[in-house]
Order: sequence, then structure tokens, then C-alpha cells
Amino acid sequence: MTNIQWISTTKEQYWQEKQPEQKADASVNLIVTDDAKRVIEGFGGCFNELGYHALQQLPEREQHKVYDALFSPDGDSRFSICRLPIGASDYALEWYSHNEAENDVEMDHFSIERDRQYLIPYIKEALKRNPDLQLFASPWSPPTWMKFPKAYNYGTLRWEPAILKAYALYFVKFVQAYAEEGITIHQVHVQNEVVADRKFPSCVWTGEQLREFIRDYLGPAFKEHGLETEIWLGTINGIVEDLFAKSASDYDSIAAPSLNDPEAAQFISGVGYQWAGKYALQQTVQSYPDMRYMQTENECGDGKNTWDYAHYVFNLYRHYFINGVNAYIYWNMILEPEGKSTWGWKQNAMMTADVEKQTVHCNPEYYVMNHFSRFVKPGARRIETVGPWTGTAVAFQNQDGTNVIVLQNPFKDTREANVTINGEI
Repeated sequence: MTNIQWISTTKEQYWQEKQPEQKADASVNLIVTDDAKRVIEGFGGCFNELGYHALQQLPEREQHKVYDALFSPDGDSRFSICRLPIGASDYALEWYSHNEAENDVEMDHFSIERDRQYLIPYIKEALKRNPDLQLFASPWSPPTWMKFPKAYNYGTLRWEPAILKAYALYFVKFVQAYAEEGITIHQVHVQNEVVADRKFPSCVWTGEQLREFIRDYLGPAFKEHGLETEIWLGTINGIVEDLFAKSASDYDSIAAPSLNDPEAAQFISGVGYQWAGKYALQQTVQSYPDMRYMQTENECGDGKNTWDYAHYVFNLYRHYFINGVNAYIYWNMILEPEGKSTWGWKQNAMMTADVEKQTVHCNPEYYVMNHFSRFVKPGARRIETVGPWTGTAVAFQNQDGTNVIVLQNPFKDTREANVTINGEI
């Protein structure tokens, strides 16, 4: 077989190009079939204030290296779809929304002025490298006056017609304001982690509430204002410690009410899952195979950026793609050492901005991402594989006919992979 490129990443050596051997008499243990599955829309990360703050403390040359690596079409990661928050995420410098004017249901005081300081410059640097970058946005919390109790963290949306109509308008104003900045919001997801009642900005929704809001308020508001921005049912998580206490799955209780309702479903373009929501993905894909799906937030670790956690993250990629997503989104692309949030949680990042040394360090998960995103292009399809390596492998075929196979060996002993594609070893 000709024109094979083999890139290897180990704990000792990252991103090493090696020469594969061709053995005619080898015992094949991975067969790449011609059974094509999901179309892949792309890979990316999330624009957060703490990431931009970390970047801004580096020399300009280091900043450009990061932007080029992540977003340039010939860079390392080649991102094609990324996320941003509507208001404060849990990795904002402080909590905020785009309208804290009490009872302003007409959204006369709506403003993205704060985003012009942190998020918009970050996004525009990415768009300089890739003008075709797709963007999706989700709120972590509505404005506090729309919630009970009145706070960014914990709580629920006030379920009153005037508030629901105003909140739909809040989404409309956000899309329009970003358009005025020259930034297209291609998708909105209704709520980050719909069942998370946490000390960071959050808001709990039931499946029935999502259905009603999309069907009766958000969908009609987008239609009335002529917005082409897609509405996604997301991001659906799941609280791991509650899994065994639940009487219904996240599919039954969160996704199905909207998808089963034709009036709500007409407005829904896709479903976003993250964290423990991964357990409901397969059930949803089986029920609605024509829907598009996305892994919306890579699980974030503990700020230590270890090699062992990178093995776990590879398994997340594999799980989501094998079970039917079209795209995979990392969480924080870059943070300072230990990745500590303003509310005290330490999290991993693809890159670490070492402010003291004025340099950038690429972490193991950076290479996990790049083994996928560098080679699997938008429009590729996932391809089924057969053989003993299948449990630790995932394969794709690009539109130009090139094949991409990503393998992980999680064991201490060396394993030999003998691969056939189109009958060739």
C-alpha cells in the first residue's frame, strides 16, 4: 500500500512521523470496511474569557502561534466549528449577562459591550485564520431578574409568559448584535447543561419546559425576525451521581419531549450532548437517525493535564463518534497553569499559557485532538471497522478518498496493528 502517513504520539514522544511496514503474510486484526456512517461536520473548542485573558498576557508572537495552530487551515488543529457563551460561562472572569435592567422585557438595554473586550477579539482572531469557522452559542444563565432565585448560579427560569417571550427576544438580540460585529452565529443551544444546578452560572430545565420554550417562544421569535440561525436541543448533560436514582433516562426525560412533538421539532436542527449526557446519545440517535448530533463540551479533568487522562479523552472521542455525533468540541483551548476558574475548579486545556516564562506548552489532549481534527475534514464520513483493534480505534474517509484511522493502545505491552483498507494490508 502506498502513500501511508503514520503519526505516533507516546508519553515520551509527541507527534512523531514513523514508517509503517508492509507485511503480505500478516494476520489482519483491523479491517476498514466500506460501510460509511455519519457525515463529520468538524472539531473545535470554546471561546472563554479566561482563555483570552491567558493569551493576552503572552508576547504577541506567542499569541499568533496559538491562533495559527488552532484555526489556520494549514495549522495543527484546523478547527472548523467552535462554541461561545451567551453571557458568562463558568470560565468567565466574573458573572454577567447581556441585560441586567430589571423587567426590561422589550430588551431596550440589551448590550454585548462586555464581549467586545474579551470574546469578540478572540473570535475575530480565529476568523482571520478561518473565515468559514462555524459558531454556536449557549447561555449558562439567563439574566438574573428572569430567574428564581434571582442569581446567576442555581435556580430556574421564571415560567411566566412575559418572561419567556422576553428570553426568546434575548436570543434574537444576541444573534443580531453579533451579526452587526460581522460575526455569524450559526446555531444557538437553549441552555448549557440543562440539569446542572451548580454554584457557577446555571439554570435547570425540564424536558417539557424545553419543548414549550422552543415551540411557543424561541422558534416563533426566530421565524418572526427572519433569523437563519439554527436552534439546537442542547446542551444535554446528566448528573453522574444521580444516574441510578433516575426513573427515566436523559433521553426519556430531556430529549424526547421536544423531539416527539412535531410543533417543537420543526424548529430543532440538532441535539447537543456532553458529560453524562453521553449515556443518552445512542438512544436518541436510534430514535432519530436523521437528526444531527454534537458532543458539545469535552470533559475537563482536574488541571493536571496528565497522559492518563488523555487516554480517557480518546475514549470519549471514540464513544461519541461510534454512537453517532457529527462534531466534537473541546472545552478550554488555552488556560494558565492548573486552569483554575474564578469559582475554584481546576480544569485541563489543550494548551497552557505559562505567563511567568512567557511561552505556551501543548498538553497531551492537544495531540489527542490533532490526531482527529488535523486529518478528518468537514464532509468526511465515519467508517465501520472490524477486528480486535475495533474497540480502541475509529476510522473516517474524507471526500477526496483519503482514509484516517486513529488507534489507541491503552495497554503496557506493545501491540501490532495489521490493517487492511480496500483489501490491501
